[in-house]
This record gives sequence, C-alpha cells and structure tokens, in this order.
Amino acid sequence: MNPEERWTHICALDEELLKGGVILSEWCALIVREADTAFAAGAHLGAILVAVAAIETHLRAEESEGGRPRLAELIDRALLPSDLKSDLHELRRYRNRWVHVDDPWTDQELLADPQPTDAELERVAFFSLRTLRRTIYANP
Repeated sequence: MNPEERWTHICALDEELLKGGVILSEWCALIVREADTAFAAGAHLGAILVAVAAIETHLRAEESEGGRPRLAELIDRALLPSDLKSDLHELRRYRNRWVHVDDPWTDQELLADPQPTDAELERVAFFSLRTLRRTIYANP
C-alpha cells in the first residue's frame, strides 16, 4: 500500500468503527495522530508502539481509580468487551517483545532474511490501528 491508500484505510476504519461521537483528551488525540502518521508512512513498528501508547493514554483517561496502574491492569479494569481486552493483551505482549528485547545480539535471522519480520510488523500494524480505534470508540 502507498501512503494515500493507508490514509484511506484509516478513514475506512473510522467509518466502520465510530458509532456516534467520542471525546478524547488532547494528549490521546495527539498520540493517535502520531500512530496514524507512522502507519501511513509505512513505519510499522512505530505505528504499533505509538498505537499502544495511545491506548494506554486513553485507558488512563477513562480510569477512575488513583495510582499508576500498569497497562495490563488498566486493560483488565476497563469497561470493554472481553474479546477486545484479549486483543489488547495480545497487542501489549507483542509491543513488550519489541520494547524489552531480551537479547539484542541474537539477530542472525533478522539479518539473513528481514522479510518475515517486515511482513509480521505490517500485519500487526494493521491490527494495532484497528484495536486502537475499537478501544477509543468503545464507549461513544
């Protein structure tokens, strides 16, 4: 997909998933725009990481309890459908694999053939943009 097709995909997600209106904090709106921009530019890993940041920011804004709960706890306590919570945990775990790389020097496979990793990142980027919108549009 080229950038224009990616923006069209983002607009299609909004058309499909937004039912009514939504109120987001300005921080969350900014981070969503950054995730969209990364996705449209083909920066798959960037889109994933920023989409999860937007999800966490939104869940924190929705959270009524005090303290600084971890993302996993925010997901568990959120008033969201169980299938969405499951997808959020899947996305969170995937993000963690990239943010907390266990052994950065175990990179022979990536060096030898980056295509499978690129394809996986693209697939997860699409998943992350959809999951982000399902989350922020869950309670219109």
